[in-house]
Amino acid sequence: MTQKVRFNLPDTDLPKFWYNVLADAPVSLPPVLHPGTKEPVTPDFLSALFPMEIIQQEVTTERYIEIPQEVREAYKLYRPTPLLRARRLEKALDTPAHIYYKYEGVSPSGSHKTNSALAQAFYNKIAGTRALTTETGAGQWGSALSMACAFFNIDLEVYMVKVSYQQKPYRRFLMETYGAQVFASPTDRTQAGRSVLARDPASPGSLGIAISEAAEVAATSNGKKKYALGSVLNHVLLHQTIIGEEALKQMDMAGEYPDIVIGCVGGGSNFSGIAYPFLRENLKDGRKTRLLAVEPAAAPSLTRGAYAFDYGDAAQLAPIVKMHTLGHSFIPPSIHAGGLRYHGMAPSLSALYDAGLIEAVAVSQIATFEAAVLFARSEGLLPAPESAHAIRQAIDEALEAKRTGEKKVILFNLSGHGNFDLTAYDAYNNGQLEDSVLPESTIQAIGERLPQVATQVSL
Repeated sequence: MTQKVRFNLPDTDLPKFWYNVLADAPVSLPPVLHPGTKEPVTPDFLSALFPMEIIQQEVTTERYIEIPQEVREAYKLYRPTPLLRARRLEKALDTPAHIYYKYEGVSPSGSHKTNSALAQAFYNKIAGTRALTTETGAGQWGSALSMACAFFNIDLEVYMVKVSYQQKPYRRFLMETYGAQVFASPTDRTQAGRSVLARDPASPGSLGIAISEAAEVAATSNGKKKYALGSVLNHVLLHQTIIGEEALKQMDMAGEYPDIVIGCVGGGSNFSGIAYPFLRENLKDGRKTRLLAVEPAAAPSLTRGAYAFDYGDAAQLAPIVKMHTLGHSFIPPSIHAGGLRYHGMAPSLSALYDAGLIEAVAVSQIATFEAAVLFARSEGLLPAPESAHAIRQAIDEALEAKRTGEKKVILFNLSGHGNFDLTAYDAYNNGQLEDSVLPESTIQAIGERLPQVATQVSL
């Protein structure tokens, strides 16, 4: 009997709604604060950065948000994405576990980021936006938004973290081919960038710095440009839940239900995208699926950060939110998983983690690449370094099942391919990668990098 490996949904099963976890979460989110006054933000402040439809999605507690027809048509270029059973990996591990992965690397730009990029570009287009600014780490978000802006005829400036700009030139080439302008952040184009360079001319950059630059350009454009964010905020995580909604149907096709759902986590978008629909099933139907977020040991905001109010960017231009954070001025080590080098975590994910509804673990860079190579040699797909964090934990969970003799059903999100990350694999293959674990002194100093917020606001 042939063992089925791939589970494909027909186009007619493409979800029509995104899922909003705020409708079912047993915890409420603290207010979002103005970076200057430290009072709750108003729609007027947010409207300098985002179109009104995005702002409404940011604050709504409506359970399901209808996906516009124009976005669904664009999704049909690559969605529904496949669910695959990693039978060759299971055999290599000699594990009784069943390992499944949702493969988002089939999107034209190569990652899950396209799910929110198309939505944000569409909402900006109908609002009359002519140009956008954004940040990007490894370049997955920048590539996705560049493509989406080409689809909807919107100009785009991308501020790419300098170390990734240097490590991953092919992502930049792709963005420029789609029509975007790409700048290595920190730049001399903004006050935020110039301030960083004045302190450290050799700064490798960070997502916090790149966000500052992109937000500054939008906020000072007199309404000519808006800003688009690739992770962290509620509307971005909302758009990504199409991943988990499809995965629920596909696991049903496979005749199994996951005991564990795993995703890498930097700001929270791809993990929340696959995990939040399964969390809904836990909360509403009594399921017991473990939801496991995997972050780099070099930027461990969930596992070692403080749960506190902090700025979303380095220059203190973005709103203040309560999240697990390492401090907005924290500069992570220059690991190759550039998309995970963020100082904070999505507020909703942070609140759910603080409530014990989600688990988290941090893994090292070398162990992550070991898992990525094993996966590539057994399954044939080269994963992005970010996505390989999920693979590392999936393998560890499968090996634990082998040790205990339990059959576990494991599902992870393979959020993007690594075809533009070959310099990282070259470094690994030649023994040039290093592990970076933050010293305890850095963790103890987090409080020094946090804003002072009124006690009554934090309650």
